[in-house]
Amino acid sequence: MSTAVTPDPAAAGNREEVPPALARELAAYLQHVAVERGMAANTVAAYRRDLQRYALYLAGQEVASAAAITRHHLTGFAQSLRDGADGGAPLSPRSAARCIVAVRGLHRFWALEGLTADNPAADLHPPAAGQRLPKAISIAEVTALLESVPTDTPPGLRDRALLEFLYSTGARISEAVGLDVDDLHLKRPADGPAVVRLFGKGSKERVVPLGSYAAEALEAYLVRGRPGMAAKGQGTPGLFLNRRGGRLSRQSAWSVLKAAADRSGIGKDVSPHTLRHSFATHLLEGGADVRVVQELLGHASVTTTQVYTMLNAQTLREVYAAAHPRARA
Repeated sequence: MSTAVTPDPAAAGNREEVPPALARELAAYLQHVAVERGMAANTVAAYRRDLQRYALYLAGQEVASAAAITRHHLTGFAQSLRDGADGGAPLSPRSAARCIVAVRGLHRFWALEGLTADNPAADLHPPAAGQRLPKAISIAEVTALLESVPTDTPPGLRDRALLEFLYSTGARISEAVGLDVDDLHLKRPADGPAVVRLFGKGSKERVVPLGSYAAEALEAYLVRGRPGMAAKGQGTPGLFLNRRGGRLSRQSAWSVLKAAADRSGIGKDVSPHTLRHSFATHLLEGGADVRVVQELLGHASVTTTQVYTMLNAQTLREVYAAAHPRARA
């Protein structure tokens, strides 16, 4: 891994060079989170972007190394995130909070490694981020989206299998496109459904059941779609392939979802997480325990999953208000 933190021109105007000592100290932390803590590549990339912005701010304050950083620099940086005073665009409370979390982790690492005598970020708190409920679509809309995909071509079989898989398992798109054929276990045991082995953030493994619709779509793709697509490639073990026989990218998977939403006529924007959010919401509406949903989603903390119970509670309030004879004044 490179020992230089290259400033991102979009992050803060690229108006300063990061001093070599500071760049090396930042790079040591990024290597730590990537190698020793095993963070996912996407998470490491987000940390890199946030810490590049911090490095450029420090360079503008003529800070040459970690040992020279004071509490004053940290509070100034936190303020700059809100008003864009460091030359970058102002951040939302949620994005600013994410950035502060990265900076806190950086300073904790420096203190533990002895690069600084103390941790000036120990009591630095991120701004409160407003509660943002996940966006889910209804069961009828999910059905329309899935059934909009034609299955008369190998790519069509793949697209239907991919979307059925995402809704059946609640997998992240990055988890789906990272799957190998051997991660699927489509032969159903006598007492339960087929399963798939998923690898989430930090390469944490979990086994998730596959619904019958998803299993059937995957079987059709594996028999009538994937072999012809794989023949054009170089023998990748990846489950979901592109037209050239290579592993399908996250961007292409997102495009599959967007195209299906357009064809279905549901009239709503969808994101890479739409089917994941819908999976969780529909399970909870059907009576699933929140801790079961936590395990299925691969959340490290049940607190992350509980945001879906808030969404479900809103649905209950709306139904109550519409249906109860004494709900309205």
